[in-house]
Amino acid sequence: MGTEGKPTNQRARGLERAFDILDLIRRENRAMRPNEIAKLMGAPRSSVYELVHLLLNMNVLENNGSDGQVFLGSRLYFLGRAYNDKIDLYQRIENTLSNIVEQTSETAQFCKLEDNKYIVALMKEGNRPFRISANLGELVPVPSTASGRLLVGHLSDQEIIDFLDKDDFILPNGETISPDNFIAEVRQATQDGHYTFDSIVDTFTHCFAVPVKDAQSTCIATLCLVTPREDGHRNKDAYLVNLKAAATELEAQLNTDF
Repeated sequence: MGTEGKPTNQRARGLERAFDILDLIRRENRAMRPNEIAKLMGAPRSSVYELVHLLLNMNVLENNGSDGQVFLGSRLYFLGRAYNDKIDLYQRIENTLSNIVEQTSETAQFCKLEDNKYIVALMKEGNRPFRISANLGELVPVPSTASGRLLVGHLSDQEIIDFLDKDDFILPNGETISPDNFIAEVRQATQDGHYTFDSIVDTFTHCFAVPVKDAQSTCIATLCLVTPREDGHRNKDAYLVNLKAAATELEAQLNTDF
């Protein structure tokens, strides 16, 4: 029995490691050499090189540049599009974002948690000449975001501290967000039902976030606007009314967790 199970276990570990490679490249959001992938994963070079070669042959990875670097391949794009087209839930969310853009002209986003990080899961760019965008699926520290103040609102103070990495409170410019101040903002945002601020990581934008709640009134995602700073301040009340109405309508359609 033990001998018969080994090939299956090895294949399972190989499959898991292949997904680890894809996740690493997605998190880093850059082309990488197999040697670097193995080092960051702490995995044997031989197995990483073998898996990278296999994934290249399947178009799951593709060569990028002349230095042996690889990046996510076209097959993943088509798989993602097929999934997106098939799932009615995401079609509803995309319709919601399109309606928000039509009414505000600003960039609209659907955001959520992945593990203990924030991601933009779906986005519709604004239709103004000056467009604001973001990297879909990029893992971002929760305290750096407006949505983060809402997405952890159901946790206790200690649970928030335990949930987030210590480095998450350090901003890209080296400044540190006080955990106590962050928790106070979480509590106020949960009470207000929204959070807005001048972006911590972008000096030109103002961010809006409102919760999308499940049947137990837990925030499971957010609807967001990312606007030029002056426009955000000038239209704050109107934008919040629009976002909250859209979130209420979306909640009524959803019957599943994210």
